Amino acid sequence: MKRLTAKEEEIIGLFWEKGSMFVKQLLDYYEDPKPHFNTLSTIVRGLEEKGFLSHEAFGNTYKYYATVTEDEYRKGTLKNVIAKYFNNSYLGVVSSLIKEEDISIEELRELIRRVEEENK
Repeated sequence: MKRLTAKEEEIIGLFWEKGSMFVKQLLDYYEDPKPHFNTLSTIVRGLEEKGFLSHEAFGNTYKYYATVTEDEYRKGTLKNVIAKYFNNSYLGVVSSLIKEEDISIEELRELIRRVEEENK
């Protein structure tokens, strides 16, 4: 799955939250000073090129909608991080979390319990 910039993630997040919309409607979700219409339009078209959005034509304007769910994006992003930084090793991820003390022994036990339950 392709990586997104912070601005692209912000915009796709609005599509996940609000549903399909025109770029003009997207602009309404921003506070002043609002980004320029053309800027948003360019980012939306980029998201479509990357496969995250598609559109339905209404005359000479387009209504865009998400083609990738938030869950699909989250899973794809996590897989990319694990591949890039941990050599595809989930054990490496957990080991790193333990070493950095970002996960406690109790949380690790809970994780093991959940995995065992899901594999029954």
